[in-house]
Amino acid sequence: MVTFLIRRLLAAIALLVIVSMVTFAIFFLVPRLTGATTSDLASRYVGKSAGPQAIHEVEIRLGLNKPLAVQYWNFVKGIVVGAHYDAGPSKVWCGPPCFGYSFINQTPVWPTLLDRAPITLWLAAGAAIIWLLFGVSAGVVSALKRGTVVDRLSMGLALAGVSLPIYFTGLLSLAIFRDKLEWFPDAGTYVGFTDNPLQWASNMALPWVTLAFLQAALYARLTRAGMLETMGEDYIRTARAKGLPERTVIVRHALRATLTPVLTIFGLDLGMLLGGAVLTESTFSLPGLGKFAIDSIRNNDLPSVLGVVMLGAFFIVLANLIVDVLYAVIDPRVRLS
Repeated sequence: MVTFLIRRLLAAIALLVIVSMVTFAIFFLVPRLTGATTSDLASRYVGKSAGPQAIHEVEIRLGLNKPLAVQYWNFVKGIVVGAHYDAGPSKVWCGPPCFGYSFINQTPVWPTLLDRAPITLWLAAGAAIIWLLFGVSAGVVSALKRGTVVDRLSMGLALAGVSLPIYFTGLLSLAIFRDKLEWFPDAGTYVGFTDNPLQWASNMALPWVTLAFLQAALYARLTRAGMLETMGEDYIRTARAKGLPERTVIVRHALRATLTPVLTIFGLDLGMLLGGAVLTESTFSLPGLGKFAIDSIRNNDLPSVLGVVMLGAFFIVLANLIVDVLYAVIDPRVRLS
């Protein structure tokens, strides 16, 4: 088990390095290949309203006129040990991990990411618990009640959840439960957990349920398909022939085998949400990483966008590492791979 964990950890570190190279290439190499100049890149650090002189100064200060290999080394070095940025009359220290300095907000990117990340974390965690419980449960019940009204109703709701986009269901839930029924009158206004826990939970309820409705539908369909396939396997018939209770056969044998593909997409979905639930946060005005990314794109704030992308990539790699470990716990054969 220890050897398996070491291999997966080293693979995750290598993947992060590759992701940093690809991300850097997307932001700095691809624009040059399409004809962008270093002045065009510098303008993305100071916003759309900056003059030519300010853009030229930023170009020199950030070393955008240096070779790409040198720029990438400085980028990685800043993440590991920090970097100094010339923000005008004095230099500003950006401590590790330094994802850059926002000249528009006049602050390093990392503290802003830390300030926004808990909001996205609460959104992803709350929605994940709901969609995992209800999605898997609905899939199991539908598989066991195949062809009945319960099965058709569950899969009908799942089809609606998969088909409807999040911004539609989000706006619809706000119109019904906030504006019409007034069950959540303050939905769409974020209140910190430490400020008022009850108000925080009330305001987060609609985003949780709306996001979970979309994801639970996919998990219900996936679980149902896996359960139907697993219930026809020989070892399930053998377990029943041995006289094991039906609950034991379903939970310990059928469901355990079905959870493997569910864990795969759960890790990916959770990792992407931790990187920023863009549509959900924009719909419900949650000041998390997703909304921060949208605002940074609108303001032409390249370092902030780059920071969100790198943090999102880190969460996805971390989620995959956790999934690999859970695989080894559920199926010991995975440790040999």
